[in-house]
Amino acid sequence: MKFAVIVFPGSNCDMDLYYAIKDGVNEQVELVSYKETSLDGFDGILIPGGFSYGDYLRSGAIASHAPIINEVKRLAELGKPVLGICNGFQILTEIGLLPGTLTNNRQNRFICEDVQLIVENNQTQFTSEYELNEQITVPIAHGEGRYYCDDETLQMLKDNHQIVFKYTHDVNGSIEEIAGITNKQKNVLGMMPHPERAIETILGSDDGLKLFQSMVKKQKDEVQL
Repeated sequence: MKFAVIVFPGSNCDMDLYYAIKDGVNEQVELVSYKETSLDGFDGILIPGGFSYGDYLRSGAIASHAPIINEVKRLAELGKPVLGICNGFQILTEIGLLPGTLTNNRQNRFICEDVQLIVENNQTQFTSEYELNEQITVPIAHGEGRYYCDDETLQMLKDNHQIVFKYTHDVNGSIEEIAGITNKQKNVLGMMPHPERAIETILGSDDGLKLFQSMVKKQKDEVQL
């Protein structure tokens, strides 16, 4: 499986994702500039955290107009897996691949700490290696990570089982403690916590590794079919 890590001006978790793939699951991975206009040859798209374009206007707003974005949308529509972490999640909501928005934390300050998540849906290509309701430890590092959507969208997320990860408690004010969601087709995942920073026990947790293993397993299962 060959992954593309999209790099924007201000990305600072691109190398974390790169090594999560290269060393964590031993798959091919390349850093791809936001200036590129083709993602041909890639099987999965990863959008890292950081502060794309300095978070000017609002997080992810300027990045949503980068040349590479049309290709991200195209591959998502083709069913390719797209994972956006932290700022990547914000970008995915800005470009309409995921519903809702991310806004200032309830505390109105940056939060950086380990948190506990509950796996709400393990029937996706991102979570198949987890147990349902498994509790995992993954770090967060964000100032605008408070997930919000209107009541109609929230009900849609519940009805379609699009809520994949929840915090075990109120971390940042996110509605119903939502930490990660998918699109209806379940091939696009956005999450605020950083699984790429939790792939080795020496880092404090390796609970994020199963997410990337799940993505690889899905691809290999499809090849065997």
